[in-house]
Amino acid sequence: MKNTKYNSGFTIAELLLALAISAMLLVAVSVAFNASATNYRENEDIFRVTNSARQALYRMTTQLRTAKGVAHDAPDNECTMLTALDDNITYRYNNGDNKLYLDKNGNSYILCDNVTAMTCTKNWVIEDTLIKVKSVQISMTVVSGNVQKTISAAAAIRRNLN
Repeated sequence: MKNTKYNSGFTIAELLLALAISAMLLVAVSVAFNASATNYRENEDIFRVTNSARQALYRMTTQLRTAKGVAHDAPDNECTMLTALDDNITYRYNNGDNKLYLDKNGNSYILCDNVTAMTCTKNWVIEDTLIKVKSVQISMTVVSGNVQKTISAAAAIRRNLN
């Protein structure tokens, strides 16, 4: 005769099987959570870097549109201009430290980090023996981790459109 008061429980094998299944589920959830957190950090970093580059491009194109003059013979990694306020400024990419600089009144300011390339293509014409830059196209490549983004902008110099 069996004692019926001990028949309603789980066996040790059942408990071990339930524990193993629970452990596998917890490991899967933690791996998914870790991947999600890593992906979030990478997206946050590339957003920060891209946003900084876009702000720098916006500043450059705004000043180019209202500039009194743009140097046509500046290297492709520089954009030198005389602003509407008569400031002589240069936006300069330095590939030695991967930064975009603003040179103004003898001072250098960092505008953007993590820049791997920048080109300023100046479209100019000769009018009445004067060289006038009509427009400038700027392309900038930024990197964060293993993600690389290229953003571009263009500006027409309004004083030279006639």
